[in-house]
Amino acid sequence: MTVTNTSRQAELTESAIALLRRLIATPSFSREEDQTARLIEAFFQEQQIPLRRTKNNIWAFNHYFDPAKPTLLLNSHHDTVKPNKSWTLNPFEPLERDGKLFGLGSNDAGGCLVSLLATFCYFYDRTDMAYNIVMAATAEEEISGREGLELILPELPPISFAVVGEPTEMHLAVAEKGLLVLDCTAHGKSGHAARNEGENAIYKAIQDINWITSYQFPKVSPTLGPIKMSVTIINAGTQHNVVPDACTFTVDVRVTEQYTLEEVTETIRQHIQSEVKPRSIRLKPSSIPVDHPIVQAGIALGRSTYGSPTTSDQALLDCPSLKCGPGHSGRSHTADEFIYLREIEEGIGLYIQMLEGVV
Repeated sequence: MTVTNTSRQAELTESAIALLRRLIATPSFSREEDQTARLIEAFFQEQQIPLRRTKNNIWAFNHYFDPAKPTLLLNSHHDTVKPNKSWTLNPFEPLERDGKLFGLGSNDAGGCLVSLLATFCYFYDRTDMAYNIVMAATAEEEISGREGLELILPELPPISFAVVGEPTEMHLAVAEKGLLVLDCTAHGKSGHAARNEGENAIYKAIQDINWITSYQFPKVSPTLGPIKMSVTIINAGTQHNVVPDACTFTVDVRVTEQYTLEEVTETIRQHIQSEVKPRSIRLKPSSIPVDHPIVQAGIALGRSTYGSPTTSDQALLDCPSLKCGPGHSGRSHTADEFIYLREIEEGIGLYIQMLEGVV
């Protein structure tokens, strides 16, 4: 077994935290990540690691890449949501206080990203690995955009398995729900509200929404539980005295590995009157077997397994993937977002220990 190089790990932890401070100070809203991409480029250059870039996505391969070996992907994103109005601090000022580093993107997913970057650098020059490693710092995750990880996957070798950095307290999200967004339209016939005429599209939509809120898909995931459907937007009508001839509503569907997104869409179409149009069928459920070596390595280090209800870039991968990273999911997208500095140090240590027994 390889002995961990603690001095190298400490050096990389210091560099990772310094990079995170620079990332926080640099706005990187989705589709506007050019400047943080440059910071990540500079980080690789400081480490004397050749890199590749497509748009705002940066990736690099381990020094002794061998096409005959399988490849492990390490991935996290450098875009952020926009700060909400409840912030009391400057979201772009990296502020250290009481062991916490405050700033937009510190928790989601800056801490994960810099920890994976440090881990990749730790293994970069190793000659004794059974796997290649590719590190990808990608864009547009927060909007499920098409010019992030999805854009560069065709440029990567086949991926055997992936570790996706999202804040999980370094516990092991071995499954993740997929996301299906449906735009539905109930059709009626307009008429005067004072007379008994027309067909009210709102009433038709209500019938369909009642079915959506009460229906239970029969197959339940042992890890993720049941499929969850939520109506999140509704719109109808032009003025108070006109019976509306159309009512549109949006359904957020969190899909488990028990069904394909196409199967869920077809089931809904068969049971409601409204027209159903999926926005996308890209964001699939994802999982990794609990007996996979990377999961077993995490369990051996005292980490627990669970199923995640939220969707990440895992949804774009066709290989087994594990979601794991420092930070707490509950802090994501909140005002005065922060990560504990010790979480980054511990995260890098745990990533390295988990990979030592696998790669």
